[in-house]
Amino acid sequence: MIDMTKIPLDEPVLETIESVRSFERIPFKEQFPYTNSYQIIKRSAELFGDSTALEFLLQGKIDEQTQTTSFKELAHRVTQTANLLNSLGIGPNDAVSIVLPILPQTHFAIWGAQAAGISNPINPLLEPDHMSEIIGAAGSKVIICLGQSEHSDIWQKVISASKETRCVETILGVHVPGLCDPYTESKDLSKTRVLDFNTSIDSMNHLTLDSDRQIDSEQIAAYFHTGGTTGRPKLAQLTHGNMAFLAQLMQVYTAHMDHHTVLCGLPLFHIYGCIIQGVAAFAVGYRIVLMTPSGFRSPVAMGNFWKIIERFKVKQVSAVPTVLTALADIPVGDSDISSLTNVNSGAAPLSHPFELSFEKQYEVEIGNGYGMTETTALISRAPIEQPPGSVGMRVPYSQIRIAHLDGDKVIKNCPVGESGVILVKGPQVFKGYKVEVDNTNAWIEDGWFNTGDLGYLDEDDCLYLSGRAKDLIIRGGHNIDPELIEEPLMSHSEIASAIAIGLPDAYAGELPMAYAVRKPGSNVSEAELIKYCEERISERAAVPKRIDFIKEMPLTAVGKIFRPTLRQKIAEEVVEQSLKSLNINVSVTSDIEKKRGLIVSIVTTDSADKEKIAEVLKPYTFNTNIS
Repeated sequence: MIDMTKIPLDEPVLETIESVRSFERIPFKEQFPYTNSYQIIKRSAELFGDSTALEFLLQGKIDEQTQTTSFKELAHRVTQTANLLNSLGIGPNDAVSIVLPILPQTHFAIWGAQAAGISNPINPLLEPDHMSEIIGAAGSKVIICLGQSEHSDIWQKVISASKETRCVETILGVHVPGLCDPYTESKDLSKTRVLDFNTSIDSMNHLTLDSDRQIDSEQIAAYFHTGGTTGRPKLAQLTHGNMAFLAQLMQVYTAHMDHHTVLCGLPLFHIYGCIIQGVAAFAVGYRIVLMTPSGFRSPVAMGNFWKIIERFKVKQVSAVPTVLTALADIPVGDSDISSLTNVNSGAAPLSHPFELSFEKQYEVEIGNGYGMTETTALISRAPIEQPPGSVGMRVPYSQIRIAHLDGDKVIKNCPVGESGVILVKGPQVFKGYKVEVDNTNAWIEDGWFNTGDLGYLDEDDCLYLSGRAKDLIIRGGHNIDPELIEEPLMSHSEIASAIAIGLPDAYAGELPMAYAVRKPGSNVSEAELIKYCEERISERAAVPKRIDFIKEMPLTAVGKIFRPTLRQKIAEEVVEQSLKSLNINVSVTSDIEKKRGLIVSIVTTDSADKEKIAEVLKPYTFNTNIS
């Protein structure tokens, strides 16, 4: 176990697979004695006391006064929140839905809800009917949400969503000065109690849990929404042990570093923002700068990004590729960003040429890890000396297996260098989905979780991603279930069949699109279908940006629609259109390799165009060959 009072260590640990294996020789419970997030937060208060845990920028202006929260105050507020929820009838098996932007109170709510019962963070950008489905699926008795505000529609959406559920008994409104209207008694609901979150927790015991709850590592800590079709959201059940493991593991990974500042612009309903820039950061005593309620979506904060880095001497930033793409176009000017040394990229593939260009431009190291909600954000982590193209090594006490599958059966274990489905097992792997039917094919043989992704291992046990076995569309790190698009399209009276895939995009990585086959005699237009989808898809990010019509779907030998053919088709079109706009004439073909996935090959007759082509295609995540 790392002694947090004696860091930094002379050198980093767990940088090779040999050091990971050596680390694993010590029994797990000796390395990681804490079993839940509440213990971690209380321990951090003891270690770091009055040091700043959270620094909140409301507007993202360079010189605005911040709201600070110490580690001691954080522990007090989490305890008060837990005690308030306990007084409202929340026990270990009861859920609390949290619909909040990036705020200090969001942390109070998430970790307080886990100390009392089960937290259920929800994306505030979802539409009311989608929110109500998630709240209903979680069975939440209490909702904690942003109070009424002229700057946000969260309150109105939560009120509307709660009316569609039978489980909600209490709504707690979080009122933030400068963001929300002053608290007033709500008359919007007749059967649901409405309270002010801030004043309600103020009167609660801040030192100990009134429930005297002893939290077991196997108890459910959170329900995270991971997708699912409209009407039945898929909720991943993460345990207290999952979260405590990641928090303590971060102490090991960062033991060679001084306490420093990280910038949080990622939403806290997302697993990475919640864990890596939440309880894991608390565990190591980091100061977390919360970059406005909107995070990276704030135009003011993004415009001042490099000045914010300078002001707070930020060392680490974690972001999705879309954010890094946007930052590459924001001039540093006279900002001193020498403090920034590490950028973590995740949630979606990052183009390797873009990665190299960004590192050179800003003199930083980009670390590419791999994980998902179901694995508490981490499966593999980037060592300091990361092989190009890899997503790092497995985390300690976990296993990665590459296999060929037939349903839920392994038909072949892949040797080094051979691509297959990525299976994972370990203390970070979740307990399963809340609805049992969602667990079909999620588990393979003896407790191996099927990630649905394709990849391979090298001789040093570094993992490389080569594609997706599952059909998710990843828009700027946000996962979109194709069925959300396919179901409404297939319900249209003039559509015979439809398939949704990702449209390659230089900024978002992928945007949702669909291919559709019209019924004989139909003249339905793309615009009509998109409008039809807008009216029926509750998740705005999932509304297709483009619908192309084809005569027939490509099929496998057994008659199933073969999506890779459509992915090849659209990738070729995107490349051709991008280059044609610059008057560059090329020949474009594509192929699916077992090892590297989709490869787009570009042949030009003018060798002078090669550099231009490479620059245009740099942001795209598919592999390219230019000749």
